[in-house]
Amino acid sequence: MARMKECVAAVVLSLLSVGLSAPLSSCDSLLNPIAVTNEEILGRWLYIGGSSDLPGSRSVGRLMTSAWLNVTTTTQDNVLHFLQTEKVFGQCFSIQYNMDFRNSTLLIEEPFYLKEVYLQTDCSDCLLAHEEVVSGNDTFTSLSFFSRTQSVSPAALETLKRQAECLRMPSPIMLDPDYEICPDNIPPVDGIAALNTLLEAKTGHKVVKLLDSVFEMFMN
Repeated sequence: MARMKECVAAVVLSLLSVGLSAPLSSCDSLLNPIAVTNEEILGRWLYIGGSSDLPGSRSVGRLMTSAWLNVTTTTQDNVLHFLQTEKVFGQCFSIQYNMDFRNSTLLIEEPFYLKEVYLQTDCSDCLLAHEEVVSGNDTFTSLSFFSRTQSVSPAALETLKRQAECLRMPSPIMLDPDYEICPDNIPPVDGIAALNTLLEAKTGHKVVKLLDSVFEMFMN
């Protein structure tokens, strides 16, 4: 009987500790979108880290050693151009895509739905993008943390971790702050087409999710 009481007490304390790690009231403030202008998000941003439940994202996150994003205007009103360059497993590649920017929100409506808003950070020269992607009956969520510089404060990283907890997402995977970024001259491919191919490859989702699990098992 005494042993049973100890077990119950341990479970209760465990649940309390989980609840205290990201209180509901603090989650409300941490997840409220902030207002940004297109001028504030233009320019080059270095990827610091993030979290996603997209199939294969955990594997890529472990293999990726650097990434940067450059945002520019286009000739179309309220349309921004994104050039994203990453180094994965020693190879550099680039993707490009356009997104509509309205009321502090970035949107793609076809061939899948993507909505991106920005959340608060403890870093004055950082951006934290919160994305929701809907493809058919599937919905995926991502947090992507960018900075103008290669390193950010421990406080900003701790806030990012709490925001991932509030969203019930996997713990963020952070890049080594001393990484070497890829050059500017990588020929880009169509990022929307590439992501849509991934989203529509339903039969491959189980395989990459299994690969994600293997990476998590050996890297944690």
